[in-house]
This record gives sequence, structure tokens and C-alpha cells, in this order.
Amino acid sequence: MGRVMMKVGLWMMVMMVACSSLLNINAEAQMEENEVIHVVGKVMCQDCSSSWNKWVQGARPIKGCKVSITCLDDRKRLTYYGSDTTDDDGEYDMAVDRIVHGKKLNPKDCVIRLVSSPDPTCNVATNFGHGRTGVKLRQPSVVYRDMVKYLLGTFYYTTPACDEPDTTYQGS
Repeated sequence: MGRVMMKVGLWMMVMMVACSSLLNINAEAQMEENEVIHVVGKVMCQDCSSSWNKWVQGARPIKGCKVSITCLDDRKRLTYYGSDTTDDDGEYDMAVDRIVHGKKLNPKDCVIRLVSSPDPTCNVATNFGHGRTGVKLRQPSVVYRDMVKYLLGTFYYTTPACDEPDTTYQGS
């Protein structure tokens, strides 16, 4: 009985790996077929002058923040630049055509980053979530029929009082 169970278990594992591989191939094929990719995320304000709990859990969305996407070709030349503005909930949703000037964009060569905040009390870009340096698109979060979507983590701005001062010496 033990050997039979081992054989059944081994057969089930082989089938799961095979199905997983087929699903992955299908997802990659669907990604190549889609003409538009969506990049979705959120921008929030963190106030470092608050208590630790409020700082961690009390972030608020910022309406009107600008977020950009920059895509390069295989020779590191600019192929595409676009941007979006956040809504009332601090969310953005950029739709990017995969074909630009007759060439197909490779999403892995695209970087999304913070550009600006209209909020004068919360306009210092932080690198929490890599908003200041940028996030490269890696693996899409959703590949379904005609939808390819990258769900990014939250980007953050903070108050000017929380910005680190420039301590480099500018002597003459």
C-alpha cells in the first residue's frame, strides 16, 4: 500500500509541474499578444513628526501626484515616456501601448517613479517603495485574456520637516 501511495503522490507531483509549466507558457504567450499593459499603484503621504504607529498606519492618499513611466530599448535609448496623475484615493492607472513607433516595448525595460506632488505639506519624495529611484517592471500581477497588469507597491511622499538636511560641506 505504501508503494502505491508513493507512486500516486509522485504522479500527482509530475502532473502539477506539467500543468504549472503549461500555464506559465500560456501566460507568457498572452503577454506577448496583448497590445496594452496597465501599471497600477498608489501614492501616499507619511508624516514622520507623528507617533510611530500613526507614521506607519496613518498615511493618507495624495490627489494629483504625478507618476511617470520611462521605457528604454535594448540599446538603452528612450523609447517611451508617459505619466499619470493620482485620483482622490491616491491611485494611478497608466495604460501603455506595447507597440511604439513600430517596435514592441519590453516591459522589463520600463521604470516607474515619482515625479511631483501638488501638496505643499507633503512634497518630499521618499524611497519607501522605491518611488524616488524607480521600480522596474518584472512579472505582471494579472495576465487574463486581453489584460496584462502590473500592480506596484505604494510610493510615499513626506513632509519637508522630515527631509534629511544636506550635510555636505560646500566650503570656498
